[in-house]
Amino acid sequence: MVQESNKMDDIDRAILNRLQSDFPITARPFSVIANDPNLQSLDLTEWNVLERINRLKTNGIIRRIGGNFVPEKLGFTSTLCAANVPEDMIDAFAKVVNRYPGVTHNYKRNNTYNIWFTFIARSTKEIEKKLKEISKKTGVNDIINLPATKVFKVKAHFDL
Repeated sequence: MVQESNKMDDIDRAILNRLQSDFPITARPFSVIANDPNLQSLDLTEWNVLERINRLKTNGIIRRIGGNFVPEKLGFTSTLCAANVPEDMIDAFAKVVNRYPGVTHNYKRNNTYNIWFTFIARSTKEIEKKLKEISKKTGVNDIINLPATKVFKVKAHFDL
């Protein structure tokens, strides 16, 4: 039975732990997850997994499920951006930023530059153009572009 509340239970945590790394690349990945030997004691079906993931997404626990790629190897460039956003504009600013397909992360920090996001595009010129659009749409003009000079990749897996 799928949990109805906004809270996660142990089954949700087990599914999310499985989803984070080594996502099955197959026509029916959620069937593979349901039949994972490490999850067999949960007696899941493909439908159970899909229902739970849908609920977690609806409740904002999961934002997206997708691959992570090295942008440069695919002909793209990426940058980290930081914006100084007035407190009363944070939600509206984040909604505008999140509409851009090249934005992969967007988060609030306790700093003068309080909204940070990563942006991936075909060129630095395109990123600069999009940042100007964001400024125009939001009225936030203090956005800094911090392109990487050296990339360090760390695998982030959160044991839930």
